Amino acid sequence: MNPSGQGATRAIVLFAHGSRDPLWHRPIQAVADAIALRAPATPVACAYLELSTPDLPTVCEGLISQGASALTIVPMFLGVGKHAREDLPALMTQLRQQWPAIDFQLQAAVGENPRLIALLADIALA
Repeated sequence: MNPSGQGATRAIVLFAHGSRDPLWHRPIQAVADAIALRAPATPVACAYLELSTPDLPTVCEGLISQGASALTIVPMFLGVGKHAREDLPALMTQLRQQWPAIDFQLQAAVGENPRLIALLADIALA
């Protein structure tokens, strides 16, 4: 339950590729921090496909154990390559099988969002 006692507790997972370089994680964590400031009652965590921890199943397990009954997975990919087309759907199938009572929602990769495309164009033109 959410803090008001009504409905599902929805958590957000920012899902990125990962890197061995700890500085690479800063922008993803900055988005998580911004979400936490805007919506303090919404749990948010970062997960990585490879080269970094924690991975997606570990993050989901942690959020579920903290009471989340719905998880929105946000792929933090600019391009939609093999990871977004193949690896992530396979992971989503595994998650849904492992936790069938959890409402998993998968957003499109951020690079497909027209608002982000427009913002990147604005940044480039500045």
